[in-house]
Amino acid sequence: MKQNKNSNMKFIVVLTLAVVLILAAVAVLSNKQESLPTDIKQIDVTGQPSLGEKDAPVTVVEFGDFKCPSCKTWGEIIYPKLVNDYIDTGKVNFSFVNVLFHGKESTLGSIAAESVYERNPDAYWTFHQALFDAQPVENHDGLWITPEKILEIASAYPEIDQTLLKEDMEKEATMESVKIDEALVREAGISMTPSIVINGRMMEDPFDYEAIKSAIEQEMMVCQH
Repeated sequence: MKQNKNSNMKFIVVLTLAVVLILAAVAVLSNKQESLPTDIKQIDVTGQPSLGEKDAPVTVVEFGDFKCPSCKTWGEIIYPKLVNDYIDTGKVNFSFVNVLFHGKESTLGSIAAESVYERNPDAYWTFHQALFDAQPVENHDGLWITPEKILEIASAYPEIDQTLLKEDMEKEATMESVKIDEALVREAGISMTPSIVINGRMMEDPFDYEAIKSAIEQEMMVCQH
């Protein structure tokens, strides 16, 4: 009887250890899956501001907000590497989609940027960068995207017609383009900024450049076959 009890106890211990090991293995596999890009859908970037070769094998889309400090940081740390390694080399076409998570200021910044893009596409990316650069280091949640500030930023670029930009902001002339972006944000299920989508695959960590490179290289290999 005692031997049977010992055998039963050993069996229970072994079974418990097996269950623990299985659960641990599942947890590790789950974490590995979470670190990979999540498939969503190919983003329709028709009419969006873009950089790089139109026929590039890989499309990278940034969903960003001019009020978002993380977007500004991404633009300072990750974006230059992306430009150097993939956009300037013709491997990636990069597009930006406006996100309005910060309300009226996000909307105003987007309307102004779309105005510059529609009236003078060559000035768009310069203005885009300047608007992010103007974001305050401290108290970025405070009111800073105003018509006056936008016109002040635009005044540094003679190619931008300030009178037309002022009118476009007052009349919300480019709101239709902004609403297209809002629809893209909903369709892609964007919940944070910046969000980076590579050929329809959402990156879990937009600041993990090695993962971004890996995803781009994988997509390039797929396109070559």
